[in-house]
Amino acid sequence: MHIVVIGAGVVGVTTAYALHRRGHQVTVIERHPGAGLETSKANAGQRSYGVVYPWASAAMVRKALPWLLQRDGPLKLQVPPSLEALRFMIATLRFAYAPGVFGLNKRAMLRLGIHSRTCFDDIERELALDFDGDHAGLLHLASTPAAMAEYGGAAKVLRELGIPYQLLTPDQVRESEPGMTGTGPLYGALKYDADGTGDCHLFSQALAVACEKRGVEFRYSTTVERLTVDHHRVHGVDVRSGAAGQERLEADAFVLCAGCDSPVLTRALGLRLPIYPIKGYSLTAPLTDPSRAPVSTIHDDHFKVVSTRLGDRIRATGFVELAGFDRQIHESRLEVIRRSVESRFPGAADMTAGIAWTGFRPMTPDGPPIIGQGPRDNLYLNTGHGTFGWTLSAASADLIAEVIDGQKPALSLDAFRPGRFSE
Repeated sequence: MHIVVIGAGVVGVTTAYALHRRGHQVTVIERHPGAGLETSKANAGQRSYGVVYPWASAAMVRKALPWLLQRDGPLKLQVPPSLEALRFMIATLRFAYAPGVFGLNKRAMLRLGIHSRTCFDDIERELALDFDGDHAGLLHLASTPAAMAEYGGAAKVLRELGIPYQLLTPDQVRESEPGMTGTGPLYGALKYDADGTGDCHLFSQALAVACEKRGVEFRYSTTVERLTVDHHRVHGVDVRSGAAGQERLEADAFVLCAGCDSPVLTRALGLRLPIYPIKGYSLTAPLTDPSRAPVSTIHDDHFKVVSTRLGDRIRATGFVELAGFDRQIHESRLEVIRRSVESRFPGAADMTAGIAWTGFRPMTPDGPPIIGQGPRDNLYLNTGHGTFGWTLSAASADLIAEVIDGQKPALSLDAFRPGRFSE
């Protein structure tokens, strides 16, 4: 089949790769001039297979409300909030307090993470991609005794699903991360042994080049204006580019991997995707003393900042901001990120020389991404991965390829159904 993939972020590129491996002719449409230039550009760099979870939980709501009132709190809300932000928050609250939903969604997302680890291993064995990737584990630090106790409770689900982990004492944390010489509070950590790292932007571009060499066509700087449909099928996509102007591309099937832009394209088809652009910030700084830098990924629960070693750089990310598509970078957010790194890894990097970035995570109100057949026979959705697009991309690409080929997916897709929000 000839299949058009809409979007060349990490989800779209891995989808193109999975489809091409199965023998399909693939065309990828991307509005940016290259792959991985939107949400994939400068995200946290963590492939946290054992850490994926829905934000829609009663425990998270209890934490979120005080965060809104803290000057340096990790959650920010634009005032006055937009109607879209209010709708998203209300929907999230509904899922957070729906009996049993959080546990089911968390297990579904963790199983997807486990499968993604396997799929990434397959990709890295087959292709020699240079993206500062590694699988040296991830540490969730505990800055209070209560946090350490919470990690002990979380270990139950990890044991249930066979996810390797360790509960570390402060001394074991410092042995695992010898560069952590700062004075930030530390009562231990939960280590996810199989988790990984990598520059999502470099990976997306390297995989896109590998796909092109194998015959996948990438149409960059090309905007999808609409899907042309009848009651049963998508017949084509109307696109516009500077080179070719307006044209219609036809294919046998279409896969929507457009992240935060996905709702615009499905609205005319009667499918409302409640994907909200959750804003986040990052700083990518050159290392000044590699011996003082993190070995892998460190989640600082005190500042709610994630720091990741990417070759000769460190990337630190944080904040959950509901502000629509506002791309303004607030210096106060960056200062919190700098303080987090310096409190744990003083002298590791020149954070004042860090490259600042902000991007939008395509978040669903219940947490899981949207994977499966859309509202037309030959339309498929692989979108709404939130903060875990880098982590889950390889698995969701594999699963949607199985759906398109009419095979039984390796995992149940019940939690990821595209139409679940209108049921």
